Amino acid sequence: MSLPTPASNEIPDIVISRLPIYLRTLRLLHGQGAVVTSSQELGQLLGISSAQIRKDLSHFGEFGKQGTGYNVGYLCNQLEKILKVDCLWPVILIGAGYLGHALASYSGFEHRGFRIVAVFDNDAAKLGNLIGNVEVQSIEAMAAVIDHYRCQIAIIAAPATSAQRVADEAVSAGIKSILCYAPITLTAPPHVRVEYIDPVIHFQHMTFYLDQGCIDDL
Repeated sequence: MSLPTPASNEIPDIVISRLPIYLRTLRLLHGQGAVVTSSQELGQLLGISSAQIRKDLSHFGEFGKQGTGYNVGYLCNQLEKILKVDCLWPVILIGAGYLGHALASYSGFEHRGFRIVAVFDNDAAKLGNLIGNVEVQSIEAMAAVIDHYRCQIAIIAAPATSAQRVADEAVSAGIKSILCYAPITLTAPPHVRVEYIDPVIHFQHMTFYLDQGCIDDL
């Protein structure tokens, strides 16, 4: 029997951010044939304390018993329901450059609950090209496609100079969540959630901890 999910505003966002990491690790264990795991084992695999894992999961109910651990398959299923990835979410992709091409060609999204159903670009030379099984369409077609698929999620892989404009158009058409690869901070209404992936930011975070050893002139 599935457990009731608390209202999202009752749970700290940092807890929600760790759930996909738990799910990824549990799927890995399941693929290796594991039937049971424990907070101690998960903690060792993830570098997170077992107490933190138990506390995070306790926000959603009791999933295991002391001394017996967690059933891997069952906990996978419950986390999928909590994260609402026990179904397939349609996703649009804006930007058909090198990054957009790589994202649209990536086969790892679908078995995790997401399918890129449309790709858009404003470069006439790219329109009509196939990326995987998806044809690149004009930005002008975006609103109709979002409505057709009842799509709520967009990936923006457009240049920073156009990212805000296409984000505004996507939100006006009904998009509620944006994963932004453009190196810019978007302005969005309060009801729209924006997440960012910028490799340079992560590089700069890492280099702070490195010994001085960069090369001035490669």
